Amino acid sequence: MIINEIYEKAIPGYQDIEDDQTTKYALRRTRLTLRQLNKLRRMNDIRRVEKEEKLKNIRTQYGSSPEGGGEELF
Repeated sequence: MIINEIYEKAIPGYQDIEDDQTTKYALRRTRLTLRQLNKLRRMNDIRRVEKEEKLKNIRTQYGSSPEGGGEELF
């Protein structure tokens, strides 16, 4: 639990109450179902693709331009 969750209301869509199998004081780890594992895999795939797109944009933004190669500004 995040400390902010105590004072603020939950963001809609942030937590799926129907899929939540935890109790208030869980003493043992719950077993992950195949549905939950597939959901985690899809989330990680999306994060990986978003990270690659972000890095590609950063490379194009900060990379050197091929036509204006090594010109000095001074």
